[in-house]
Amino acid sequence: MAFFSTSFFVLLLLCFAITCSAIRTTINARTTKPKPLLFPLRSQEVSSLSIPRPTNKLLFHHNVSLTVSLSVGTPPQNVSMVLDTGSELSWLHCNPGHSPGTSNSPQYFRPNSSASFSTIHCSSPACRSQTRDLAIPATCDPASHLCHVSLSYADASSSDGALSADLFRMGESPPVQTFFGCMDSTFDSSDGGAAPSGLLGMNRGHLSFISQTATRRFSYCISDRDSSGLLLLGHSDLPFLPLNYTPLVRLSTPLPYFDSIAYSIQLQGIRVSSTPLPLPKSTFVPDHTGAGQTMIDSGTQFTFLLGDAYKALKMEFLRQTREILTILNEPDFVFQGAFDLCFRIRESEPLPRLPPVVLQFEGAEVTVSGDRLLYKLSGERRGRDSVWCFTFGNSDMVPISAYVIGHHHQQNVWVEYDIENNRVGFAPIRCDVASQRLGLVL
Repeated sequence: MAFFSTSFFVLLLLCFAITCSAIRTTINARTTKPKPLLFPLRSQEVSSLSIPRPTNKLLFHHNVSLTVSLSVGTPPQNVSMVLDTGSELSWLHCNPGHSPGTSNSPQYFRPNSSASFSTIHCSSPACRSQTRDLAIPATCDPASHLCHVSLSYADASSSDGALSADLFRMGESPPVQTFFGCMDSTFDSSDGGAAPSGLLGMNRGHLSFISQTATRRFSYCISDRDSSGLLLLGHSDLPFLPLNYTPLVRLSTPLPYFDSIAYSIQLQGIRVSSTPLPLPKSTFVPDHTGAGQTMIDSGTQFTFLLGDAYKALKMEFLRQTREILTILNEPDFVFQGAFDLCFRIRESEPLPRLPPVVLQFEGAEVTVSGDRLLYKLSGERRGRDSVWCFTFGNSDMVPISAYVIGHHHQQNVWVEYDIENNRVGFAPIRCDVASQRLGLVL
């Protein structure tokens, strides 16, 4: 009888321990957040024709784009994709054959080599409802009955392809079945190496990579060098980054010129050094049509301001630099159709110390200083001088009806997109320092 009682007691304790362990496991499974994913983010020279520009993008070529590497398909094919927070639908250059391309051509994705690849039929809910945020609505190809998607380019031509799905893998995370555009057009490539395989759409649209993977927070650090940038998908406590947040702007009523799926924040003012521009706050507020919103866009290189703000900034910057910079003084010279403030700087001399330009938001500021204020134009020489242009452009000359903060002015700034809390955070930091603190060797 004593033996039975002892055995029963031990068995009871064992069951209790197992039950507690199971409860702890269940609780941990419910409360443990997914581990964030950290990736290198590279600045890459890209030619004007290697990336098709969606209709909401600026009509000029980008010298530099941000690329991140991942793999797609089964077995995985390595691809390099442009990170674009201003676009929705991700896409890949698709080549049905088995040729991987050459070093001076776009790196194609080969759908016929992937066992997990599929095309989307017109009758699919993904074609009927998920594509509703696209600038050009999806159509049905009458011959194949496949969901047809289009992207517009800067030269007014278009690239067509089929809405497709395959497994996207980033790092060690499990693969995610993802919708994307399998584009069958080909483009010229960069002289500086292989062109990207495609574009990773990161805005808030239904078909963006962020929405499809249910990512509620992501962040990046864009380096002023080509290889020390960082991309962080997911939430991570970063005590060494004192982020200042500004709320995302949402409108309750749709307006024709307001991009509701962009990362829109409210610009409140601009100052040059300590001098604020003499502009009312209404200059930066969207009007009754939605024109005048401020967007954070990693897919645009430079920053664009609407006419009144641009003219005021140009005047104040000239006033503060008239003793240290020599104006190009060629009235017909306009870089990329929107940058008409350019200077001559002696090739053998360093840039002079320039007054910083500060973009002011509710709760946060972004300071643009040093060589981020001027951009050296390749191939433009005037005797012993190089030509440098101010990196703020005039939106009215493009034209677009918005303020756009490009990635050149986000260099060495940690930018966090906190969709869960409807805000964007900023913190100045060198990307190489951030990578060391996060344990990523670049």
